[in-house]
Amino acid sequence: MWTATGARFRKDENLPRNLTDHLAGRGHDVDTVLDEQLGGRKDQVVVRAATDDDRILLTLDRGIGTYPPGTHAGVIVLRPASQDPGSILELLDRFLDAHDLANLARCVTVVEPRRVRVRRPDTET
Repeated sequence: MWTATGARFRKDENLPRNLTDHLAGRGHDVDTVLDEQLGGRKDQVVVRAATDDDRILLTLDRGIGTYPPGTHAGVIVLRPASQDPGSILELLDRFLDAHDLANLARCVTVVEPRRVRVRRPDTET
């Protein structure tokens, strides 16, 4: 999930195109739902494909945030105040600057302008 320089992300089709290059510029390995010919596919197909490739799924899709923690490689749901590309990039940059992604493996993380909520896998057996 993490390389020597950063995280491995799969960018959902609902995020701005320039986000791929932006994240790569920050040292992350990024592919996209569209690169994988998964555009328009059901959420469970997209989540499974990201998990199979050990990639954190970045999305605006609130429904994907309902997948139980621990059943995927990780999901980050961005909830910007506005869905214009600049607001999305700003929100994601602030989040990445302030959080260690290694601590978010297999978690559902919801990133809002004023807070970050993390649902972690149940560690009890």
